Amino acid sequence: MPTIASCTTNENMKSDIKQRRALKKTAPVVFEGEEVLEDENSISKSEAKRRMTALQKVGEELVGLSVETLKKFDLPERLLEALLDAKRINPNKHGGMNRQMQFIGKLMREVDAETIVAKLDDMKAPSQKQNALNQLAEQWRARMLADATAVGAFRNELMADDDETGEALAALVALAKDEYMKHQPPKYFRQLYKVLLKHITVAAAPPPTDI
Repeated sequence: MPTIASCTTNENMKSDIKQRRALKKTAPVVFEGEEVLEDENSISKSEAKRRMTALQKVGEELVGLSVETLKKFDLPERLLEALLDAKRINPNKHGGMNRQMQFIGKLMREVDAETIVAKLDDMKAPSQKQNALNQLAEQWRARMLADATAVGAFRNELMADDDETGEALAALVALAKDEYMKHQPPKYFRQLYKVLLKHITVAAAPPPTDI
């Protein structure tokens, strides 16, 4: 049975975990006021390449942000200028963009990349949650059109005890099935999605806190 928790984007989570693991080793080490440079012989070339690739990917995300949003990250001036320069490069000039992204990757080694990634994650969180809710509504719609008992399951799990609303939902499912069988435009098919998404969103909202 599809649930809100089941819609977590596993691939994105795996990618974020790998990226965080790579970035944890990129921050410069400081001891008694001096920066201790990492011994190049202490890591493999493949590991160094993975770190640089991870930093470049973060840089690519930053380049995709608006100028106003970039300024909210409180980045070092040199890195901010490099990002702004990248935004001015013609995307068709792959060589120039690649060189600029490599330069940005090197600059990223001088900053707290984990903090930047955390801020990016915070920005993406609302859209990721909405995508999960959208996917859940699609899953329930498909299940209802294939299984007559799914309407009751949805009512028990995600709707308040309202017989009238439940009957309206069952009627809407029947209309969506009928138009599908008759190869009609998906009017009720779309309405069903909107109704399901509305109830799912309400169910997923955090409970009100007492003031």
